[in-house]
Amino acid sequence: MYESPSWLHELWGAREPLWQGFLTSVQVSALAIVLGTMLGVVAGLVLTYGRFWMRAPFRLYVDLIRGTPVFVLVLACFYMAPALGWQISAFQAGALGLTLFCGSHVAEIVRGALQALPRGQMEAGKAIGLTFYQSLGYVLLPQALRQILPTWVNSSTEIVKASTLLSVIGVAELLLSTQQIIARNFMTLEFYLFAGFLFFVINYGIELLGRHIEKRVALP
Repeated sequence: MYESPSWLHELWGAREPLWQGFLTSVQVSALAIVLGTMLGVVAGLVLTYGRFWMRAPFRLYVDLIRGTPVFVLVLACFYMAPALGWQISAFQAGALGLTLFCGSHVAEIVRGALQALPRGQMEAGKAIGLTFYQSLGYVLLPQALRQILPTWVNSSTEIVKASTLLSVIGVAELLLSTQQIIARNFMTLEFYLFAGFLFFVINYGIELLGRHIEKRVALP
């Protein structure tokens, strides 16, 4: 199907915008996943072990963001940030929206994993002289990590797919770059399939990373 020299010629001619779009998708996804994971871990810990006055704002954040479509969230960050006096680029607004979305989902993943552990785990840590943070770091989180990883991989791949929504605010990620190329050569099927393959490469890389970490934390 793809032996046509004309398509290969067009692909070679479009290599620069495709590569830049691919890099932009990787960068915004990686930024959102890393920062969203950090935010989600903090929120999950507070929701599990924090006092009511600490849990309330995080509960509001998680429920509000999880109930908001990511498309609306990206648009809100793009248009509301300047209204609040924050001068940020379209890339930064998109990354912020995806980070908030990722953080809300990771928070629920972490909370659920920690609450699934037997309550006696924390008491056992105190019994041998561990502080709360030591018990958390040496006893609870390593066990919760085994439950968190599969769902975290799924959430991360969803962030990669959601990064295509940044095209509506002018971020030249992979989808927008592909659409601009198609507008010139009208090779719709070929270039959309190639873009889909590149997204598969990104998500497969995340899956391989998740498998590697699972092997490292698996019980002997």
